[in-house]
Amino acid sequence: MATIVLGISGSIAAYKAADIASQLVKKNHDVHAVMTDSATEFITPLTLQVLTRNPVLVSLQDEKQAWKPGHISLADNADLLLIAPLTANVLGNFANGLSPDPLASIYLATKAPVLLAPAMNGKMWQHAATQRNVEQLKQDGCHFIGPEDDGMLACGYKGCGRLWETQGIVEEAERLLPEQR
Repeated sequence: MATIVLGISGSIAAYKAADIASQLVKKNHDVHAVMTDSATEFITPLTLQVLTRNPVLVSLQDEKQAWKPGHISLADNADLLLIAPLTANVLGNFANGLSPDPLASIYLATKAPVLLAPAMNGKMWQHAATQRNVEQLKQDGCHFIGPEDDGMLACGYKGCGRLWETQGIVEEAERLLPEQR
């Protein structure tokens, strides 16, 4: 059983994180969901808590129960950090070493492999600044899956930017897991 930290950022595709969490739990992984505040506008922490059977971290205020900060414990114990969906905002924070929330703090503190599954408007994905950030994260050792090259986006545009299919994300996550400790 691997420990997977599932990060969810504020994209309409955030609802698909429930399916990803459920699939990973069914494969006997210990899944811990960490959400940005904007992600809670699309899916509730309670949904992910029930599916993962673990508390959900949204704010540093959620960490008052233990002496060791929860985001550091999660970073230390993670076998994989999976962000699905990944927004342009969170991508930019990661690429520039910013940590305005627990999710970015976990990213900066973990030694585990990182799998990023972007989901955003195609124009945002193709913007030069976003692509610079993607290249930086690839140089930093992050793995990417997606976004899909073509499809109908929630914003009404047709094109690239859709979150990769959840089954494919789960398969790639398992492929990246290090040999079990």
